[in-house]
Amino acid sequence: MAKGKNAVVFFCQECGYESSKWMGQCPGCRQWNTFVEESVPVRAAGGSSPSGQTKNRPSPLSEISLEEEDRISTRMSELDRVLGGGLVAGSLTLVGGDPGIGKSTLLLQVCRNLAEDEKEVLYVSGEESLKQIKIRANRIGDFNAHLKLLCETSLDSIEENIRRTGPDVVVIDSIQTMYRESVSSAPGSVTQVREATSVLLQLAKGLNISIFIVGHVTKEGTVAGPRVLEHMVDTVLYFEGDRHASYRILRGVKNRFGSTNEIGVFEMESAGLKEVLNPSEFMLSGKPEDANGSIVVCSMEGTRPMLIEVQALVCHSNFGIPRRQTIGTDFNRVNLLIAVLEKRLGLSLGSCDAYVNIAGGIKIQEPAIDLGIAMAVVSSFKNKTIDNKLIAIGEVGLSGEVRGVSMIQARIQEAAKLGFTTCVIPYVCMESVKEVAGIKVIGVKSVKEAIQLL
Repeated sequence: MAKGKNAVVFFCQECGYESSKWMGQCPGCRQWNTFVEESVPVRAAGGSSPSGQTKNRPSPLSEISLEEEDRISTRMSELDRVLGGGLVAGSLTLVGGDPGIGKSTLLLQVCRNLAEDEKEVLYVSGEESLKQIKIRANRIGDFNAHLKLLCETSLDSIEENIRRTGPDVVVIDSIQTMYRESVSSAPGSVTQVREATSVLLQLAKGLNISIFIVGHVTKEGTVAGPRVLEHMVDTVLYFEGDRHASYRILRGVKNRFGSTNEIGVFEMESAGLKEVLNPSEFMLSGKPEDANGSIVVCSMEGTRPMLIEVQALVCHSNFGIPRRQTIGTDFNRVNLLIAVLEKRLGLSLGSCDAYVNIAGGIKIQEPAIDLGIAMAVVSSFKNKTIDNKLIAIGEVGLSGEVRGVSMIQARIQEAAKLGFTTCVIPYVCMESVKEVAGIKVIGVKSVKEAIQLL
């Protein structure tokens, strides 16, 4: 095919898988009906320079100097935690999440803080007008002249403004609205999103500018999701939580400058997002007292321990097939734990409906909450109240044994800080536990031993 012509390819809108023909199911992400037809320019073969010499040459690993990256504080400790200590100059950060979850509000607050620290900030919006941004900014607070706003969707114009003004931080809201005139695909397509991200990546590295990219995720797959961009950016942050609820969780799933799986907790208020410095206390607010089927567990989110209430409701089934339902945890895991309780403890749960809920709407997949779920189910089944000051930590195996979990000392200290007096942990972890004032630690080898505490 001659140079300058376009080739027709098919892209998966969910994961970016590329194919020469249309397929009903994507081989990459296994989703149905996500392939769209797009035309991409064909480049001429042979990418060597005219002189035949390469610009870059290999360097010995021993000669590479390792210096600590200078980080810029966003003055939001929860966001700095997720970023690994602050914003790194020359980094490209993707902030993803459902529409309306609070991505633009968070980044506008970050821009305000950075502008107050006399950092030059450019906020580029392709979805809102200047007046719409001004209305939202008035709810957040006062902004100084170091923050510049630009309403533009042409990437060529945005690149020209960035090179001319030379800001320290740039926010692109959102990447799905940006387009490059040399690419024939529509804005939001996989080709346009990839091309736009590639240009922004070159600007970030070449001019040493920190760039935030906002990306929307939709369940229908009508927009090219941020999963296409994850391998191109330095950091990937995802906003989680129900937009109708007050709390938001910012989770780091990729970070080249820090640890992953860190979370930051925010609460949505009329004046913007407020940091929740003690998520455990926030999640346990409103916990009922002297109610059966309720227990507190501890889950590790990165390096942060978080106390969460697990609720269970077990009642006699009015139908031939008992119903099982879970909210906030793995459905199959709960079924497995119920089977363990039936087999190892002899409980007749086969004729009962069972409902398990993680209070607060947060989603937890860590196996360390297994023991708490099992104790909550038995508590509801036998109408036995669990002590309000008791917390359970441990993974449950198919033989009914309670297996060890990581970072047990941090979990116990978090429980003691919030006033819990008894902590049930795996017996194998007892050797590594140091004494913590105000809390009694009990080691159990099996679920049966833990249930006897009720």
